Amino acid sequence: MRNPPLRPCHLCKGSSQVLLVASLAVAILVGVPILGVLSNLLAGQSAETSSTFAHLASTVLPEYVFNSLAIAAIVAVLAGAGGVGCAWLVAVFDFPGKRLFEWALVLPLAMPAYVVAYAYTDFLQYSGPVQSALRASFGWQASDYWFPQIRSVGGAGILFAMVLYPYVYLLARNAFLERSPRMWDAARTLGMGPWHAFVKVSLPLARPAAVAGIALALMETLADYGAVAYFGVPTLTTGIYKSWYTFSDRTAAAQLAAVLLIAVTVLMLLEQKSRGRARYYAVGSRTKMQLPMPLRGLRGWGSTLFCLVPVLLGFVIPLAILLRLILREESVVFGTRYLEWLKNSVLLAGVTAFIAVLICILLAYAARVTKSQLQAACNRVVSMGYAVPGAVIAVGILIPLSRLDTWSADRGFGVVLTGSVAALVYAYLVRFLAVSYQSVQAGLVKITPSMDASARILGHGLGAMLLRVHAPLLWRSVLTAGLLVFVDVVKELPATLTVRPFNFDTLAVITHQLASDERLGEAALPAFTIVMIAFIPVIVLARAIAKGSK
Repeated sequence: MRNPPLRPCHLCKGSSQVLLVASLAVAILVGVPILGVLSNLLAGQSAETSSTFAHLASTVLPEYVFNSLAIAAIVAVLAGAGGVGCAWLVAVFDFPGKRLFEWALVLPLAMPAYVVAYAYTDFLQYSGPVQSALRASFGWQASDYWFPQIRSVGGAGILFAMVLYPYVYLLARNAFLERSPRMWDAARTLGMGPWHAFVKVSLPLARPAAVAGIALALMETLADYGAVAYFGVPTLTTGIYKSWYTFSDRTAAAQLAAVLLIAVTVLMLLEQKSRGRARYYAVGSRTKMQLPMPLRGLRGWGSTLFCLVPVLLGFVIPLAILLRLILREESVVFGTRYLEWLKNSVLLAGVTAFIAVLICILLAYAARVTKSQLQAACNRVVSMGYAVPGAVIAVGILIPLSRLDTWSADRGFGVVLTGSVAALVYAYLVRFLAVSYQSVQAGLVKITPSMDASARILGHGLGAMLLRVHAPLLWRSVLTAGLLVFVDVVKELPATLTVRPFNFDTLAVITHQLASDERLGEAALPAFTIVMIAFIPVIVLARAIAKGSK
């Protein structure tokens, strides 16, 4: 006799509705900053505000757009070529140092772009050790030689490529490993050499993943403020801050933020459009892994050098420069000020990570039990946050909060939201909820639905099922999600600079301020601390990736 189908209890139905309402509330809170920015694009303006934006549009806006696009183009070419090239070598071949590079190529993710900018500026500027050594060795004067200027559009593009190529490497490497060995064997049987087989077979299969990685790198590039501001390269992000702080014009800043938001949206649409209707399938069984092809002699050592260069430029050399600055600087103090910056950074990151994990468990669990289109739409809105630059989120948050504070002040309650820690945590959550959500959802998907059915038969409601069945299986994913958000918050600069309370400094803010004042030696300690905080989860992730490929 067949058992009757399992019917949801009324309590579970009620809990599902609560989860759906809570998910809708989270989606609205995440969408408010984006809508706040877009609402100002065509908003009514005063004569003064209109003249400010018109002045920007007729003078510096074309330069902002050109520089942003030029830097993005350099990053796309260099990060794409470096990431795909290293991924192909590590996934397909066996050469000296391959096991090391499998995880070491991820290490530049621990280096914030603005930290690398400060390090290389000290290293390559006129008074730095490189040019000083050249002048001492050859007896040159300033007018006797030419040296490339790091504080330039080209320098910014190369710098971003050095620290952002791991996005391309991670996705492309996984795509190369996922391909069927039979396709590669067929290509070689038809007389194709390794390079020809790569162009005709491997690269088309990895193209969607590589393009997705390049898109991530470009979004991070467009979102950056610290590096381009320090280099003195005017971009859309620096224009937002100039309008906000120099002109004190929030509407003009919001309109520039809308331009940046549209640029990021267009980038996402182009990434999807680039694939068109083309589909690449890896046919055949993957139970047999492709044996790596040995590379010996010049080819082997050439592959080693190709993979070594990005690791050196993106992680090892900047870290060595920071250590040199710390050891050379006599005024480096591990006192109360440093501990205050560290405490602020850790507390903000810890609180944000804890709240983000709770919210994402709710969202992922709601998607599992409700399976409604509204729930899916809410989760898509939440996932958009990571693609929105921190400067855009900051402007989008401050505009509605300032209006609420104005309303509150008019009624005698005072200013309670603008410039508060709560507003800063809100900005972080909007920016990084997607990072946490993807990790939690990936862990929850691996839990078979039959376990849910068994728990329901035993009389467990949704809450009890989550605590007793899912939580013990989810803890690794939850820990990973919290760790990723923690690191991202510690590194975040644009949103922190704009939304933070008055006289409230974090490691990222103080690093930026000291470096802007050309006090690079003093900036080295907080910058090094940021790198070390980010290094731990990155190395854990990198080693896990390396083990997973064996």
